[in-house]
Amino acid sequence: MNRRNLLGLALVGSLTAGLAACGGGDDPLAAGDTGSGDSTATSAVIIGSANFPESELLMEMYAQTLEAKGVEVQRKPNIGARELYLKALDDGSIDLIPEYNGALLAALSEGGAPEGVSTPEQVLEALQGVLPEGTEVLEQSPAEDKDSLSVTEATATQYRLTSIADLAPVAKDLVAGGGPEFQERYQGLIGLKELYGVEFKEFKPLDPGGPLTVGALKDGTIQVANIFTTDSAITTNGFVVLEDPENLFLAQNVLPLIRSSKNDQTITDALNAFSAKLTTENLTQYLAQVQVDKKDVAAVAKDFLTANGLV
Repeated sequence: MNRRNLLGLALVGSLTAGLAACGGGDDPLAAGDTGSGDSTATSAVIIGSANFPESELLMEMYAQTLEAKGVEVQRKPNIGARELYLKALDDGSIDLIPEYNGALLAALSEGGAPEGVSTPEQVLEALQGVLPEGTEVLEQSPAEDKDSLSVTEATATQYRLTSIADLAPVAKDLVAGGGPEFQERYQGLIGLKELYGVEFKEFKPLDPGGPLTVGALKDGTIQVANIFTTDSAITTNGFVVLEDPENLFLAQNVLPLIRSSKNDQTITDALNAFSAKLTTENLTQYLAQVQVDKKDVAAVAKDFLTANGLV
């Protein structure tokens, strides 16, 4: 099976769910359309983001890093779930997007990520064999943001939950929630059933680790939430992140995914230098400024790059 077909597999099945995650019916790829849908019609590097705050912050950090090196960029934030932005990368609507190595590997691999692959180095090596034709990844950062299943402290105490495995006998009485695409992904309900025997009473499609999911967990609408581990809501609300002994959620190091036709040495060097400075700790810190302090994304990105000598 060739790489192009692997991309097709990643798009089939959960595209409808990804569209729902965008909301409103507006097409985030429509603005600034070149007519052909091929970004080679413009010299600018078009940088996209998924539909959650961390991705938008990383997009802005990438953009300002490249602008500091004289690279012309355009921004297309809030495209939607992976199924949508991979399609945008494939058809040339965007050139570059921040990604997570493990989630990308799982999305592009038929049947999910290969067995025995879990560390950042193993994931990156396996990823090279399934990248869509005409794309490449640059150096991965130490920063990692994994999917999690999180519960309130009260729920953890009531059901004696410390790991995902503990959910198996009680999940039939619990409602889970998260991004709509979580229903269709192996790193979601499919893998939970296969690896852990976990089947929930109901799944509520909300948003990918966003305010709807957090709010539903807090008010008891759901009892288990798919939240990203760098989300400040976990600490702020005292949520309990359940351990993942079967490594359903692989290493998720942040790295740039770029169309090869738009890459050059200036871009490679700039983004590799950025990735070397990005850690789980500082990503969590600066993301909290966006999510909790409600600071402007562009201003937070600039502060990070300045503090780390990148601009």
